[in-house]
Amino acid sequence: MESISTFSSGLHSLVIFRNLLKDPVISRLSSLLDISPCSGASFVDAYCEFASALFAGTDDFSAYLLNAVLEDENFYITGGRSRHSACLDTCLDQELSFLQHLSRFDGSAYRSQAPAGAMLPAWNTSETDFLSAYRETLENLPKKGYGIYAKYHVFTVADGHLVPVRHPDPQRLSELSGYEEERSRIITNTLALIEGRPAVNALLYGDAGTGKSSTVKAIANEYADRGLRLIEVKKNQLYQIPDLMDSLSSNPLKFILFIDDLSFSSNDNDFAALKAILEGSVNSHSPNLIVYATSNRRHLIKESFADREGDDLHLADTMQELLSLSARFGLTVTFSRPNKDLYIQIVQDLAALYELDIDRDELIRKAESFAIRSGGRSPRTAKQLIEQLKSVG
Repeated sequence: MESISTFSSGLHSLVIFRNLLKDPVISRLSSLLDISPCSGASFVDAYCEFASALFAGTDDFSAYLLNAVLEDENFYITGGRSRHSACLDTCLDQELSFLQHLSRFDGSAYRSQAPAGAMLPAWNTSETDFLSAYRETLENLPKKGYGIYAKYHVFTVADGHLVPVRHPDPQRLSELSGYEEERSRIITNTLALIEGRPAVNALLYGDAGTGKSSTVKAIANEYADRGLRLIEVKKNQLYQIPDLMDSLSSNPLKFILFIDDLSFSSNDNDFAALKAILEGSVNSHSPNLIVYATSNRRHLIKESFADREGDDLHLADTMQELLSLSARFGLTVTFSRPNKDLYIQIVQDLAALYELDIDRDELIRKAESFAIRSGGRSPRTAKQLIEQLKSVG
């Protein structure tokens, strides 16, 4: 049982990969390694707790451990390696070598000493090269990232922390029709961000249903494999963003902070939070992050005639500050409601995308009729029509 003792000591002495001890499978393995087969029912429980946790995802322990190592968000991969410490590099090599050795643990030594009547299942192991796999991960950090950033490319915010979106909107640029010139301006700016060139915050403004949000989401999907990540935040979460941006500033990936359907009232406290983000941290401290916002309002502020009255001694200055918020975006792209020709073209393109078999004249007639019932022409209206026609066959 010398190897078992070695495995237990090695797990407890992890430094860089110490987070693995909290993993649901590895923690149960650690408990198993600390129990003698002579313990009877306690040993059987520990063995089967480990096997149950492993089998919930896979029956290959080597593959599971390697994946856990590659997804581990530790201080070496998040910035410690930039110190080029020989001690740190040696520690990394030693721990990877140990973990590769551990990945071959198949439990056979335990099963041979199982108490009478115990049904201890076997699991699979496979050949793995932890050192090469981890070096490849380090080399690909600018494109693939680490931890949750390697596994997901769209996030939301909860209590100041990023939460991965497991099933994001699958919208692709190839599925969007019309507005090519408008989208190209956003794409060009996004590519500048990805390639490390100066990029600016952008406001996508225009009529409802014209594809503003779809454009941002499709761009995020299109360039995820080039290191682009999307963080969608609500207006009332803006005050949480500065701390989050500081934590992302050293991340090798590029981020779009996406604020959908943005507008403010004149006394909105969130106004100051967005102003600070646009003027401060984004431009000065986080060159890997830009803000994309969509709005149906050009000036973002819901202004009433009552706002122009009152006891503000410098009313003109106050109103100018409120109405100039949109000017703080370096790029403003307008998505206007489509005319008839563009609307029909979008409908036809979507019909081809959905492989809808329908006469052209009939499709146009249905499209115009549907637009009237839906309150006007828009890409959203076109998509709703095509999906409806597809559903009824």
